Amino acid sequence: MSKVISAHAARVGAVVAGRDTYEHSDRFGGGSPHPRARLFVLSHRPAPEMTDRQTLITTGIEDAVAAAREAADGRDVGLMGGGVATQALQAGLVDEVILHQVPVLLGGGRPFFQALPEHVRLRLVEAVPAPGVTHLHYEVER
Repeated sequence: MSKVISAHAARVGAVVAGRDTYEHSDRFGGGSPHPRARLFVLSHRPAPEMTDRQTLITTGIEDAVAAAREAADGRDVGLMGGGVATQALQAGLVDEVILHQVPVLLGGGRPFFQALPEHVRLRLVEAVPAPGVTHLHYEVER
């Protein structure tokens, strides 16, 4: 069974991205952030110039994740963008969270996750230190 994760992973078969992430990423050049993964863009507005590797979903996070799971064909579904990740966490659709922590303290900016209605408990699966980044892999506790 595929897992829904919030970030990058080697086994990603499909990605759900929010409209802002899609636009700020230059529409992923007509493809996807992962070379073989199909992209599903969650938005209430029409998206111009989508390619055959990209699908617009306007009916909510549950439908976007369901379509991505089907397209992933047993591989993982990646989530991109704070709004999409927050909505998927609120709906109980996230199995794992993978964060890449860079050792920089920001003096301001936008939070990645939007407001959640309650705490989301995580269990550390793996922490991998690397030059300039620490990769943190968590399982969402249910």
